[in-house]
Amino acid sequence: MAKLEGCDFCKFVNYENSDDFYLYEVGTNACEPGYSYEHYVVNRCILHFVIRGKGRLVLDGHEYKVHEHQAFLIPENARAFYQADEDDPWEYVWFHIGGPKFIPLMKEAGIDYNNPIYTPLACAKEIEDLAFDTMRNYQREYYCIGNIYKICDYMIANSADRVERNVSNSLVYVKNVISYIQLKYTEPIKIEAIAYACGLNRSYLTRLFKEATGYSLQEYLIIYRMKVASKLLVESDLAVQVIANKVGYGDAFTFTKAFKRHTGKSPSDYRRLAAGKAEDQ
Repeated sequence: MAKLEGCDFCKFVNYENSDDFYLYEVGTNACEPGYSYEHYVVNRCILHFVIRGKGRLVLDGHEYKVHEHQAFLIPENARAFYQADEDDPWEYVWFHIGGPKFIPLMKEAGIDYNNPIYTPLACAKEIEDLAFDTMRNYQREYYCIGNIYKICDYMIANSADRVERNVSNSLVYVKNVISYIQLKYTEPIKIEAIAYACGLNRSYLTRLFKEATGYSLQEYLIIYRMKVASKLLVESDLAVQVIANKVGYGDAFTFTKAFKRHTGKSPSDYRRLAAGKAEDQ
């Protein structure tokens, strides 16, 4: 089988069942000298762990040098170019990740758009072992997501640029909003109610959430509702009206319009296609 350009190993996994992290792709590459690649990714991030060697990252015109046992983040909606060193080309593992909690946790570890390079205080072996373990077990969705939690925890605990939790109140607010939505999504939530529950001005909270997660409050609420609805359509025989009510919509018509806008399919078509795929397996 021919090697996919830009990698030695690459698997598209598309794991979206977790409410916190979505894992879309995993891969490794031992680069040739001077090998380069460009990315522009919308609403997702790519996290690279450099196992050995070195190279450079250019992010929206700003250049960063990266060496072995560091990591670098390609943030969502950013234009990135990265290139292996001519004399000591890097080898890296990468994860293509989305989800509402990934960006806030990376910020706790001190890594974001303005500081895309991660340097561990301690030995990087533990985090690199977790990265390779995820690669080896790429077919196990919840195992992989569990490892992403462990990787984030390790990065926060061992970061040279860690953002202390008691200083970063904004991250606490964001986590509270996510928890609120995950608890109240069955109800007709208004943004004003979320802001009131958090004790914040609506416009301030909206800006805070968007900066931290990449999603607006309304976008995240809809995404979460559609994730739950998709699961109910596949795993139950509940009527569309019942599912609409269970995810916070008062009528099937409004829910169907939102679901089709989100997935490109009506709830009935989505259920039928999912059932067909299950029969083919």
